[in-house]
Amino acid sequence: MTPRTLTAPTARTAEVTVLSALDLLSGDAQAFAHKVWASRVHLHQTDPERLVGILSLDDVDALLTSTAIRTPAVRLAHNGSVLPESSYTKGGTLAGKPLTGLVDPRRLFDLVDDGASVVLQGLQRYWPPLTRLVGELEAELGHPCQANAYLTPPGSQGFAVHSDSHDVFVFQTHGSKRWEVHTDDGVQDILLEPGLVMYLPTGTPHAARAQDTVSLHVTLGINQLTWRHLVRRAVTPLLDAVDDGHLPAAYVDQPGTLGAGLADRLTALAAAVRGLDADALAREQAEGFLSSRPMSLAGGLRDRFALPGVRSETLLQRRRGRPFTLVDAPEDRVRVLLGDRHLDVPARLRPTLERVAERHELRPADLHDLLDPESALVLCRRLVLEGAFTVHG
Repeated sequence: MTPRTLTAPTARTAEVTVLSALDLLSGDAQAFAHKVWASRVHLHQTDPERLVGILSLDDVDALLTSTAIRTPAVRLAHNGSVLPESSYTKGGTLAGKPLTGLVDPRRLFDLVDDGASVVLQGLQRYWPPLTRLVGELEAELGHPCQANAYLTPPGSQGFAVHSDSHDVFVFQTHGSKRWEVHTDDGVQDILLEPGLVMYLPTGTPHAARAQDTVSLHVTLGINQLTWRHLVRRAVTPLLDAVDDGHLPAAYVDQPGTLGAGLADRLTALAAAVRGLDADALAREQAEGFLSSRPMSLAGGLRDRFALPGVRSETLLQRRRGRPFTLVDAPEDRVRVLLGDRHLDVPARLRPTLERVAERHELRPADLHDLLDPESALVLCRRLVLEGAFTVHG
């Protein structure tokens, strides 16, 4: 069976519409995937409140001043150049062990006063709202994603015109920034303010300058998996199977002997390539991606302590940013792909799991027409342990 993502682009829970990450960023996930993806610049206007709260200026202030944030999570740029870490970091100790690369807020502020931009890198690893957003986006696109944020003082420009080796979604959470975007139709002048989301395909030249107030924007980078990547993955084992014996001696004088041996091996390799099961390789790619993503277990400790109190009417909530995809598995089993792992269960549970996959909120009692009450509790508790759901109440 071909894997299918069961997190719906739009689902209703208690009459509240839940937008998928791609709907939120593009306005229409299906239209984006078929008409925009990897082809052209796209702008989408949305409710500013949907995005501003993901990473506010106060959030960045707290990260820089009230945590032990270190490089390479932070870097500074000024006039198109990356500043040396030594200009804004210091050392320290923790439990008697030395720490290096700690951000020194006072030194960093002095550089910002001089026009330097602050870049927060890999935010999906330590900022929960972006962990969830990036996780959802990865599950929808099937491509690895990352999140950076750029804090730019008024009137400053962090980098000159440049292009990225990956696609990006960009959205403003404080202030405004004027973007110079180069396309086949010429140079576009785009003022990015909270509520406007911009998508740039790989290789789109651009530069941006903050306006009259400090600017904070988030960039979601999409590191594309390509056809070359997939073909290489399929063919590499066949290449590794080619014998590694020496080429014949003196072949430079008798290249025909080399050509004959090479022809035999290429013929065998071509036959092996023709024998590949493209559908099986595609399923392997999808399943591998959806069970090997870095995932956050925020609240997982609390959930474990809450498990004994889970009863039939206990409300569970689906963990945002985590896939829940069903595929067939060998030996009459069904496999649940959960982002950083998979769970194999008997195939008779498929109807139950399909119902679970449709829900953003769930009570064990919602499964009583499919499972006896005790079995429903066991399954729901297991899904909490695996990180697919959290205990809400």
